[in-house]
Formats: sequence, C-alpha cells, structure tokens
Amino acid sequence: MRHWRVERKPSEGQLDLGRAFDLMSAIGHPDVNAMAGAILKTVASAAPIVQCTIFAYEFGNRPRTVAVADRRGGRFLQDIADSYARHYYALDGNQSVIAPVCVKPDSAIVLHQQASDEIDHPGYRAACYQRPNVSDRLSLLVQPAGDIWLSVNFYRDSAQGKFAPGEIAAIETLAPLFAHGVQHHYRLNGQPVQGVAPVMLASLRRHCPELSKRELDVLRGVLEGATAVEIADAMGLQPSSVITYQKRAYKRMGISSQRQLFALCLAPQAT
Repeated sequence: MRHWRVERKPSEGQLDLGRAFDLMSAIGHPDVNAMAGAILKTVASAAPIVQCTIFAYEFGNRPRTVAVADRRGGRFLQDIADSYARHYYALDGNQSVIAPVCVKPDSAIVLHQQASDEIDHPGYRAACYQRPNVSDRLSLLVQPAGDIWLSVNFYRDSAQGKFAPGEIAAIETLAPLFAHGVQHHYRLNGQPVQGVAPVMLASLRRHCPELSKRELDVLRGVLEGATAVEIADAMGLQPSSVITYQKRAYKRMGISSQRQLFALCLAPQAT
C-alpha cells in the first residue's frame, strides 16, 4: 500500500459537463447517498469502479459513513461500511495519513492505495475485500479541519484487478473536483452537530496521544453516559473487553475514576 499527494493540475484531462453538473447538484442533497452516487458516475470516465463510499473521521472517533453507492444496488455496501467502522477501521492503511493530531488543516489532496493482498489481518481482508469481491481500493483523503478528515473510496471488482497507472492518473485529474464537492457537501449536509463528548475526546487526545483508537472509542462512550453493555454493542465487543480498554486508558492517563476523566477533559489547556 502507498499514499501520495496529488500534484496534477485540475485543468488537465476532459470531463463530461453533464456529470460535473450532477456532482455539484448532489451537494447538500437530502438523499444521503446522492453525493457518492454522483461521484461514482463521474469517475466512470476514468476507470471501471463498482463501489464508492465516503467516510468522515472526526475528532479521533470511529469513522462515520457519510454516503455509499454500489452499482449492484441494495444495502450490501452499507452493511460492509458499518462493519468497517465498528471493527476494522484501525487496521486501515490510511490511518498513517490521518492519525497525526493537533495539526492545522492541510489543503493537500492525498491518495492512498490499498489492495486486498496487502492486508495482513484475515478478518479485515475477508469482511471488506473478499466478501464484497473487491481487489483494490483507492482513497482520496482531504482535511477540512484540523481534527476532521474525509475519505472518498473507490473500489475495484476482483475481475478488474488492481488500478492501472493510467487509471490512477485519470482519477488524479478529477481529484480536485471530488475534493471540492465532498467538502462542501459535508459542511452543508454531512456534518453532525457536535456534542460535548467529541470536544472532550479531542482534549484527551491532546493530553495523552498514546491512547489507542479502541481506548478512545470506549472513552467516548463513557463521556456520552453509555454503559459498558451499550458501548460493547456499538463496538461489536464483549462488555468485559470494554472494561479492559477503559482500565487501560485510565492507567495511561494516570486516573482511576470517571470523575477524574471528566475533570481532565474540562481542565484548561496549557498555552
């Protein structure tokens, strides 16, 4: 797997103006999957792609599915996206791009390629590549805010093999259009109202960067007032595992109670 910045000028290449109009029309559309559908149609001029998903990685939390589009129809891809967000996102190679915290937004567009045969974890490979019959994935990553990343993902059917260099180059040409569209759509229609917990979670990440993603997921549930059983159900874990992650996180932060956790979140940041 590999990732790189897009340097290609957006004026290069040809684009069907009708499809560009469809893409712009999907911004803020009430149909939650309209943007992914418009991107999937537009990218067809660059490469044969069967599925498109858009994820939002916000404040170090589990990714949230913004939109999905599947040429095969049905709810199958939505279920795959939910499984990815609950169980496997921390194993995704794109975490090497989005993992750094407390950074200023970068206007760069980053492409990350990850093929099925590059994934070591058998559960992740089976659930997100083999089950949906995917051979390769190309992700377009953009950062609209310091603690927020958006990922537009293009998936190849196994019969099509991996992305060819010419196809990747063609997608790079369209990347600025996709990045512009998805960021505006997110601001208008895809961005949830942020509660207290995400802000508190961002404070914890600054205080203790060593916290793992699983530990942060558990702490978010604690901050939202969820029980261990409720957190376990949301994460697809056993309640005993949730308690283990919580104790481990408390130890990393040097605290021993929920009261101390909230106090740490609300403490003023050093300047």
